[in-house]
Amino acid sequence: MRQPTPPFSAALAGGLLAGLLGQAAVAQTAPDPADWDQVVASAEGQTVYWNAWGGNPQVNAFIQWTADEVQDRFGIALEHVKLSDAASAVTTVLNEKSAGRDTGGSIDLIWINGENFAAMKRNDLLFGPWSEAIPNWQLTDPAENTALTSDFTVPVDGLEAPWSMAQVVFYYDSADIDTPPATIPGLLDWARAHPGRFTYPQPPDFLGSTFLKQALLELATETDPLYAPVDEADYAAISAPLWDYLEELTPLLWRQGQAYPQTGPAQRQLVADDEIDIAISFNPGEASAAIANYELPETVRSFVLEGGTIGNASFLAIPFNANAKEGAMVVANFLMSPEAQARAQDPDILGVGTVLDLDKLEAPDRARFEELTLGVATLSTEELGTPLPEPHPSWMERIEEDWESRYGVAR
Repeated sequence: MRQPTPPFSAALAGGLLAGLLGQAAVAQTAPDPADWDQVVASAEGQTVYWNAWGGNPQVNAFIQWTADEVQDRFGIALEHVKLSDAASAVTTVLNEKSAGRDTGGSIDLIWINGENFAAMKRNDLLFGPWSEAIPNWQLTDPAENTALTSDFTVPVDGLEAPWSMAQVVFYYDSADIDTPPATIPGLLDWARAHPGRFTYPQPPDFLGSTFLKQALLELATETDPLYAPVDEADYAAISAPLWDYLEELTPLLWRQGQAYPQTGPAQRQLVADDEIDIAISFNPGEASAAIANYELPETVRSFVLEGGTIGNASFLAIPFNANAKEGAMVVANFLMSPEAQARAQDPDILGVGTVLDLDKLEAPDRARFEELTLGVATLSTEELGTPLPEPHPSWMERIEEDWESRYGVAR
């Protein structure tokens, strides 16, 4: 039996009004990144839960170094919540929003890119804009480096801060290969001559998905549609060259394409174990860093394809309901500092590219980068060439689904 509606009372009205005023107060007290001194003061004593990929020991060690530094300098406790896929963090924030948890969220900072950023932006799950107001943003040059303001074609709009640059490279053991293939079709020719000696991580691992996008960019007869939502294009016609290519390549892969490494580090181990000769990376300094850490032989070298390779920035985003927004902004700003950026570029640490414009740095900070020895397997900026922009994130989602239906194996 339906219960009668209780009478609308003054007490209830007062409660509703108090709730609305409380919500307004929350909105009014949202941290202002332009008032940086207040942000830093409020950040002291906060705990920042950073959801970030946890699949690489070097990355984990760098995040731990960051945690030690922000604790000593700002009194912030940084906790690394290790993820295998950033999509799980997006799901957490979405579930909290659906449950009405608009404050006190469980995630304060996310290492995010592409389709996951697009999903969070589309569903109003992000705090901001904030990233262009933090102090170290002034050390970047977004006019020259457009990857800082566009994430897989989606405008950043100040909702995430860049903390490293990435570009696709391939690496190989020069003790086994004199001249690596220079194109995607050339890679197929090489695989025909050397069956079982190449593979890529299994999509939806980001490296495996990136290999598919890299191949599609070179094989497609027209690429303009790749930079618009996939449903605006003739997907079957545009993607057909990719599937034709994979039909020939897959039986020539390691284990005949019946198994794939699950991650980039697992793929790297196959090179170290001399099971494969060529691997893909999204870090131009990975091979040098792995050599420095005795994870790859000293004869490994890197190369890029003649037509160019995909490049992007890695970003940090703050959920709309983060509990420690101030602390998260301070951590992001520290990661954009010359000290942190130079440490990340050191091949003994990570070997990733910097988001900073070195011409904007003071001489002592610029010297941090100039004194780095990038490593025997790291290509120069000139050798890397101008990176190709990432396709629209909807293409990766569709290609991943299609790949799974055609080639997916049990994970």
